[in-house]
Amino acid sequence: HAYLFVGPRGIGKTSIARIFAKALCCQRGGPTVTPCDVCDSCREIMSGSSLDVVEIDGASNTGVDNVRELRDTVKFAPVRGKFKIYIIDEVHMLSTGAFNALLKTLEEPPAHVKFMFATTEPEKVLPTIISRCQRFDLRRIPVPQIVERLKLIADSDGIDVDGEALLAVARGAEGGLRDAESSFDQLIAFKGKRITEEDVLSVFGLVSRSTLDSLAVDVLEGNLKGLIATVGVLDAGGKDLSRLVVELIAHFRNMLICLNVDDPSAALDLTLEQVTALETQAKLTNTGRLLRVVTLLSETEDRMRFTLSRKVLLETALIRCGRAATVVTLEEILVKINALRSGDAGSAAASVRQRESAGFVVRRPADPEKVPALAGDVVVTPGAVLARLRAEWPGIVERMAAASVGSAAAMRVTLPLDITETQVRIGFSAEFAEAMVNLRGLRAQMALRQMVKRVVGHDVLLTFEPVDDLAVLAPVVALPAPSPVVYDAGPGVVHAAVAEAGAVRSALRRQSDWYDHPDVRKVLEAFNGDISDIL
Repeated sequence: HAYLFVGPRGIGKTSIARIFAKALCCQRGGPTVTPCDVCDSCREIMSGSSLDVVEIDGASNTGVDNVRELRDTVKFAPVRGKFKIYIIDEVHMLSTGAFNALLKTLEEPPAHVKFMFATTEPEKVLPTIISRCQRFDLRRIPVPQIVERLKLIADSDGIDVDGEALLAVARGAEGGLRDAESSFDQLIAFKGKRITEEDVLSVFGLVSRSTLDSLAVDVLEGNLKGLIATVGVLDAGGKDLSRLVVELIAHFRNMLICLNVDDPSAALDLTLEQVTALETQAKLTNTGRLLRVVTLLSETEDRMRFTLSRKVLLETALIRCGRAATVVTLEEILVKINALRSGDAGSAAASVRQRESAGFVVRRPADPEKVPALAGDVVVTPGAVLARLRAEWPGIVERMAAASVGSAAAMRVTLPLDITETQVRIGFSAEFAEAMVNLRGLRAQMALRQMVKRVVGHDVLLTFEPVDDLAVLAPVVALPAPSPVVYDAGPGVVHAAVAEAGAVRSALRRQSDWYDHPDVRKVLEAFNGDISDIL
């Protein structure tokens, strides 16, 4: 009993509602999919004089009183046909009170009443109204169909018009046939029986296809002087700069389609010649750069609505687009780095495997002020890492005690036994086995793993084993002499390397000092974080 037609302006929402009304009220077999157009009911609906089809402008009748009048009239039976039809255009303009007044009638309408709503903004219609309607979403009319319709009108009226002129009118209509026909009528009244593309561009302030192509090439080539000069000429000629931004967005979007679709001709409402020109321009760039340009222009389109200095805004936007289209992207840099690495990847990988057979890689940010940043990782033996962990263990014990996780007593009778790349074995005095229950709790485990990670350089599993006498454990292993850097050519390197193991010790010691700072410790524990670098 209720239908909602949604779509842009000028695509035929109200016209479809009238045709639907004819199909329902036709006196020759209605409801029917083929109204006769000759009976009294059909002719009255076409002329707008039918008493059974009431058209209401939602923008002019927005109040509750208007809807109450409608609600009082729906009870009357139709005059000629089987149904009484109410067509409400721009229904989203009704007030909330009017919608609520209409809701009861929509829920329980008389059997002879049909409602047909048309709107360009369905999000403004109350959900309770939409849920009671059969919704139809109408698409924009393609440019070739608009051109074909305008050509039919021109031939019937004896108008001599260029194909490019019709294409410009269709392009300016943005998919609305009503706007295209209205613009064409204005051109005929202004220019007479002979209409060219220049006439269309001058009357409506549009920009020619060749100018769009020139601007696009200047953006892609970074020709900033050419961009500024072109904008100056267009502004002096009275062109609509806001409309120009919209057309540039559509132009670069079409380039994206050409780069990423196998058959651009099928996806674009353009002639084969125009598609070929777009494909030629698209070869000057790539998808990433086009995406940045479209993003910048879209932001400019929004800002155009709220500025008086449109020329300045457009010039700065095009300059940014020109720079964005020529700057090398991060992805391209990574591709080039990987290509350079692939030349010596074999020898570098072999070197890494040879070193890792005796130890494992410790990734730790270097001191940017004192240590040069290199593209590799320091390989340190497990004995060196174990020595560092044992040296830091008293500080870890104190931090665990300060964290108040109920494990301070147990921590004081523990000591790391050995370490691998994935696991740290921690020994504890067997006589304190009962106290280890607190240390195995989830909160204590998480806190301890974070503190061990800060020393080891990566996350490891913790296992606990009883030891009869911690005092007889092997002595702490001294750190080795400075070792050379091993470069890892693989793609997983994320930290800069340091040149000497002694520099690693210095960086670790500086970080350990910061970990002991009470304020820093509170922040790290509150956010379960870690220190990534010290500047």
